[in-house]
Amino acid sequence: MGFGRRKDTASRPWRLSAKLLIVSSIVTVIGFSAICTSVMLDMRHSEEELARQTLENLASGVDSDIGRNLEIYDLSLRAVATNMVSPEISEVSKPLRQLILFDHAATARHFGAIQVFDARGKLIIDASTLDPFPEDRSGEEYFRVHQEQPDVGLFISRPTLHHGAYAIVLSRRITGEDGRFLGVVAGSIRFSYFHDLFGRLRLGAEDIITVFRHDGTVIMRTPFDLDLIGKNLGDVPGVKRALSEPSGSYSGVGSISHSPRLYVWRDGTRPLVVLVGKPWADIYRLWRIEATRIGAIMAALAAFVLGVTLFLAREISRRAEAEEKLEELATTDALTGLRNRRKFDASIEAEWRRAARQKRQLALLMIDADYFKTFNDTFGHQAGDEVLIGIAICISDSVRRPGDCAARYGGEEFAVLLPDLSPAQAFAVAETIRLKVEQWCGETATTTVSIGVASVIPDVNSEWTSIVNAADKALYAAKAGGRNRAVLASNPKLSLVA
Repeated sequence: MGFGRRKDTASRPWRLSAKLLIVSSIVTVIGFSAICTSVMLDMRHSEEELARQTLENLASGVDSDIGRNLEIYDLSLRAVATNMVSPEISEVSKPLRQLILFDHAATARHFGAIQVFDARGKLIIDASTLDPFPEDRSGEEYFRVHQEQPDVGLFISRPTLHHGAYAIVLSRRITGEDGRFLGVVAGSIRFSYFHDLFGRLRLGAEDIITVFRHDGTVIMRTPFDLDLIGKNLGDVPGVKRALSEPSGSYSGVGSISHSPRLYVWRDGTRPLVVLVGKPWADIYRLWRIEATRIGAIMAALAAFVLGVTLFLAREISRRAEAEEKLEELATTDALTGLRNRRKFDASIEAEWRRAARQKRQLALLMIDADYFKTFNDTFGHQAGDEVLIGIAICISDSVRRPGDCAARYGGEEFAVLLPDLSPAQAFAVAETIRLKVEQWCGETATTTVSIGVASVIPDVNSEWTSIVNAADKALYAAKAGGRNRAVLASNPKLSLVA
């Protein structure tokens, strides 16, 4: 009935408040979560950039140390190769020749002695002794390279066992003034140099440093793995990129350990290229700890906020229900359960204005119990109350639309407001109510009802009391006509239809 719709309308602000509170809390939690996620992503990016810079510095330091030693040793090789083509070198004594060739040669505990081989690969001069033991290096890679390629320059060999120690051999071609191949000058840098260099660094357990020759051959690696030393990894995409670009970085999986790493190199133009790798798990370790901590705090705060929100929303709903019950008690007739007079007046006021704006029909039934005063005096007030309750039930059973409003108007009189019903439709409802009351009373005909029916299209300048007066006149007509009947009012000024 109409009071149900108005109750929903009245409680809607409370329901909206509860929903708005929940939505606001959810939006707030999502907003803070988005901010924290953004901050954490920035922190992650910062960790990545810091790791990249650290690896670049490490690669640069290692590369500079290796490059400097290669350059120093190469200068010694160049000097020997240049002096060997001098005509006077063959005419001086061995001690003087040693002094001329090797006086300024680089010496260090990791550097092997410089040796000179003739065009047939035979050892003719050794910086470590005046009378070297015979050696034939014609089958070595570095000798054949210089013999076949005049412009190769400084050549760095594959890792090899050289004079009882693992080393790389550095060599240069000795070329005569006429361009003839006169031999090779060669020296070595032992692996102990790289072990000593890498041992001075503070590396993580999973950090990797690999030194490559320009064809992709692994010269040295830490952690040291003899199976990888001398292996060619030039076809690995990341290695191929490091050997072809001056500097850069990439993310990839190692050839042995399959954990993803960040790899960085600084100068791919040097004879030896240094590639440094660090596992992403190590790079993000501190970030993950911080992210977990912040995530746990945010989850706890979100749970707290949502819990408090749900609690408050439930309290708001309870308060809304309590106010709805109070509203219902304030607008409901205690005896019959129908709307009371105050609620009916408010409803007819609202419906009258709505019908006037929309130019729609509005019908009203005024119902009165026949001979109720006599019945009440005869059988008592309790029996009279039972009759009123029975009439109210008959009315409620006949009026079921959401917009309808059935009310106890006063005493034994009832009113039913029927929006959007034509006179004929309103009269049909009145007859339904009358017949139900008649059937409920039975053959004894304890009581019946008389009904006045009025239907009007309200005018904006008129008052709703006019339809009440019209229905009242129709009710009086029904009483005068013998009771237990419904009469339809007619009033042309109010567009009432008889």
